[in-house]
Amino acid sequence: MITFEQVTKIYQSAEQEVRALDEVDLHIEQGEIYGVIGFSGAGKSSLVRCANLLERPTSGKVIVNGQNLLSLSPKDLREAKRHIGMIFQHFNLLNSKTAFTNVAMPLLLMGKSKKEVEQRVYELLDFVGLRDKADNYPDQLSGGQKQRVGIARALATQPSVLLCDEATSALDPQTTESILKLLKKINREYNITILMITHEMGVIREVCDKVAVLDQGSIIESGSVFEVFAQPRTEIAHDFVSTVMHDEIPESVHQLIQSQQSTNQIFRIVFVGDSAGTPLLSQIAKRFDVEVNVLFGSITELQGTPFGNLIVKFDGEPKEINRVIMQINQHEVTVEEVLGNVS
Repeated sequence: MITFEQVTKIYQSAEQEVRALDEVDLHIEQGEIYGVIGFSGAGKSSLVRCANLLERPTSGKVIVNGQNLLSLSPKDLREAKRHIGMIFQHFNLLNSKTAFTNVAMPLLLMGKSKKEVEQRVYELLDFVGLRDKADNYPDQLSGGQKQRVGIARALATQPSVLLCDEATSALDPQTTESILKLLKKINREYNITILMITHEMGVIREVCDKVAVLDQGSIIESGSVFEVFAQPRTEIAHDFVSTVMHDEIPESVHQLIQSQQSTNQIFRIVFVGDSAGTPLLSQIAKRFDVEVNVLFGSITELQGTPFGNLIVKFDGEPKEINRVIMQINQHEVTVEEVLGNVS
């Protein structure tokens, strides 16, 4: 559906050359919600704007719906872009036009009849829950309502692809949640493929099927949301995951542990699926000569699968702790040491 092949984007200025994208390879399947996350300056906006040639790549291929956009004639490119909708961070609405006219604008530019325009616009305003705001101007709408108008406008031409450039970053948490629910509804009911650019891992967790981590113009990690959350392979991915999983040990707890005159180790234990409901730690405390102290913990759901993440301290003799780890490894869980006195 959307494929980037060796896409490079270089910005030239009088003083320097900035390589915003560096030979990016990315493939997004039909019907997926695919998230791309990265820090400011990672190249996220350049990537999404290359997907509809708002920014033209310096080299490489951008293939959407089986067509390499870079090889199309101007006429064919205009037609291809009608099948690519875009939602902007700051709404990008015409302040002098009503919500109705903002949604209608792409249809008016296509030369659709008044009847066709009216029917489609009211259908979309109904879909985003804003039919009663059709005659309101942007400055009479809340941030969430403005974004819903922007979404309705992006859907006006019945696109097969929807690009979201930080679509929720200007919204409060409650409004963000409602917009994400709307995007999932769009994906489900219209079978529209969504490419979502964000710096918020919570957004990725809530709506995306897959995620790619972008850093300095290159994709350094990608996979299903579950894979990346459960076992991030890069430090940057781990940092993003930590913002929503809260699995880091505060310095105060580090100091408390280090001040205690005992032999202890601290582990991160990840439970997946059915194992999240297994009383494993209770069984360990009864069977082995160790004290078990849960320092932090959470159980959430990722893509419909229970996911538990615990930070646990084991206090006991080294040999006994090693027996505990061997026991844990026999279950469908992942365990790794994050702090300890025992090798």
